[in-house]
Amino acid sequence: MGEIKVSPDYNWFRSTVPLKKIIVDDDDSKIWSLYDAGPRSIRCPLIFLPPVSGTADVFFQQILALTGWGYRVIALQYPVYWDHLEFCDGFRKLLDHLQLDKVHLFGASLGGFLAQKFAEYTHKSPRVHSLILCNSFSDTSIFNQTWTANSFWLMPSFMLKKIVLGNFSSGPVDPMMADAIDFMVDRLESLGQSELASRLTLNCQNSYVEPHKIRDIPVTIMDVFDQSALSTEAKEEMYKLYPNARRAHLKTGGNFPYLCRSAEVNLYVQIHLLQFHGTKYAAIDPSMVSAEELEVQKGNLSASQEEQ
Repeated sequence: MGEIKVSPDYNWFRSTVPLKKIIVDDDDSKIWSLYDAGPRSIRCPLIFLPPVSGTADVFFQQILALTGWGYRVIALQYPVYWDHLEFCDGFRKLLDHLQLDKVHLFGASLGGFLAQKFAEYTHKSPRVHSLILCNSFSDTSIFNQTWTANSFWLMPSFMLKKIVLGNFSSGPVDPMMADAIDFMVDRLESLGQSELASRLTLNCQNSYVEPHKIRDIPVTIMDVFDQSALSTEAKEEMYKLYPNARRAHLKTGGNFPYLCRSAEVNLYVQIHLLQFHGTKYAAIDPSMVSAEELEVQKGNLSASQEEQ
């Protein structure tokens, strides 16, 4: 167990990609942690936003694979923010600090909700060029926790962890999914009380996405067909909200497909970003495009052959 943590890929990632700490708020305690990898010449990178239990390194497999193809990828870990407006304001300041006018966002679960809220928050002066929403939702009321959202800050750490672990898969899973769950439990253990309480507050605070403000943004909805923390109703709501979105379905993958089905997730990310190649919003080094497109076509071909 705990295979991911001791895997050569993870250790290679930790030894080659530095973790940066950035403060953009007046409050010095609000520290953004991030991995920024790939060519700095790219001005519209792909940014990964983690779920409640995740840290920036849960996307290490996407960082390794996509930067290998010439993409610039940033994976984040949030400071402590207690409401969506405060988060959006802090994230905007971070993009200003990194001198990024527009970005592509990949958000997992809570990360996907925050990505949508940020796109909505900046709709008059758009900062989000596209969205990939993985196992995500558009309305916090699906968790039936809006009434407790304001009391998470009072709860001790062990109680908060118990709430989060209650959403992890408890049935039989394949070895790769078991490793992904172990890794996420380990990441969860690394989060302090205020980090966890603030994320649960953002996850459950009464709020929903206003689709008319972000309907012009290209969206890919990525979800799994097996058991995850997301109900079928929540998934259907996302499809209704984004009728023109591309859909990336994974047969299996549970709550953390980016860890246990990384090859499939990476392929879907590449397919999503393909539409921006050759524009100023490309997230890839132009000199790498032809080789990368060839690989995507190969991946697409083998995926469709497997389905048949």
